[in-house]
Amino acid sequence: MPAESSSQPFSSLALNPALLQALDSLNFREMTPIQAQSLPSILQGRDVIGQGPTGSGKTAAYGLGLLSRIDAALPKTQALVLCPTRELADQIAREIRALSRCLPNLKLTLLSGGISKRPQLASLEHDPHIVVGMAGRVLEHLAEGTLKLADLKVLVLDEADRMLGADFEEASRAIVEHAPKSRQTLFFSATFPEAVRQVSRAMQRQPVEITIDGSAESTVTQTFFEVDPARRVDALAHLLSVHQPESALVFCYSKNDAKDVETLLARRGFSVLGLHGDIEQRERDEVLVRFANGSARVLVATDVAARGLDIKDLAAVISYELPLDPDQHVHRVGRTGRAGRSGLALHLYAPRDYNRVRAIEAHLQMQAAIEKLPAKLLPDQPVLANVVTLCIDGGRRDKLRPGDLLGALTGDAGLPKESVGKISSFDTRTYVAIEKSESNAALQRLREGKIKGRKFRVRPIV
Repeated sequence: MPAESSSQPFSSLALNPALLQALDSLNFREMTPIQAQSLPSILQGRDVIGQGPTGSGKTAAYGLGLLSRIDAALPKTQALVLCPTRELADQIAREIRALSRCLPNLKLTLLSGGISKRPQLASLEHDPHIVVGMAGRVLEHLAEGTLKLADLKVLVLDEADRMLGADFEEASRAIVEHAPKSRQTLFFSATFPEAVRQVSRAMQRQPVEITIDGSAESTVTQTFFEVDPARRVDALAHLLSVHQPESALVFCYSKNDAKDVETLLARRGFSVLGLHGDIEQRERDEVLVRFANGSARVLVATDVAARGLDIKDLAAVISYELPLDPDQHVHRVGRTGRAGRSGLALHLYAPRDYNRVRAIEAHLQMQAAIEKLPAKLLPDQPVLANVVTLCIDGGRRDKLRPGDLLGALTGDAGLPKESVGKISSFDTRTYVAIEKSESNAALQRLREGKIKGRKFRVRPIV
């Protein structure tokens, strides 16, 4: 059913007072349209298909729903959220933990692939109430008996179009076989192709369908440019030089293209990083930290690598070439212009690929704004970062909190507070963004001094 505009408060729902207290502490008072439309059905125990653009509040919608079903006194796994990437799993886990901050004795475990199983096995020795994970790793734990779903009440597929697509359908179906038939099943995504809907019918019972049109909420300016393939990198550099976005996510079709574009832009002086399947997890974490905190202005990525990235206030997305699937175009554009903010979406296509433009027009029922690039492209004016990222080799396991680091920088090190940017904490590392003009002083003072009475190794990430 289509969504209507809403300014309903969360307090109008029959939510646990502890959830309302958490929402209030997070300054979440009014529901977004997808929350207002889906939460009543979710709270009634109905199966739901929720379709809405990136940033529309889907995670909080199903997060509040599953938290409402958890019995903290029952030490069994009662909710499972499946998603396609580690970054999205991390993001979902953080948001559910924030929503549950006022619920006592609630345990959530993250089961991601690509990292050691040992900490996961330790966490599963006592059944968590909630599991957030990737299908492959969840299936491994089910097969080994370290995870049990006999008491599962709620199953969620986030980015369900991908979880039920070619890459993950087999694993998702296998996991469903382990879950009780009496469960509630929730699917959320930005797009739902008909083929995915057909698969969903075998997993859900008379689902309520919620569709949120993001066009009224977003102010994204989309422009398409026909370009000779030989001039594609020049055209990309021209658009970056003209628009000078604070942050730009450039989508490439393959990881080889992503590597090449990153290398070519870096040679031309742009502040750029790449994200693709060939980089190690730790390097991937650092790439995302640097892009999110502004110490790199351009990120070149494949669609698969960019799934689930938690990047706030992304100024621009650029398609180095158009995707084959119009739904993928929707996912790309949905990265910018979130929550009503303005955004820029620029798309390059070769003359032979004009049929992709037509397919996007038909899919979105829109007329593409097509502009010509000038015959003489603008000389490079590289977008540069004014921020440097420092890495401190201490993190959550060392009980090093962001506030401790901020105190050391603005107190003992004497830096002005406004020169300290985003602080990102991991288990064994903490990253902090520092204005370039203050970075050398910050590095020297942190190396010479102590944080929370202890010495930590500190180095710049370049």
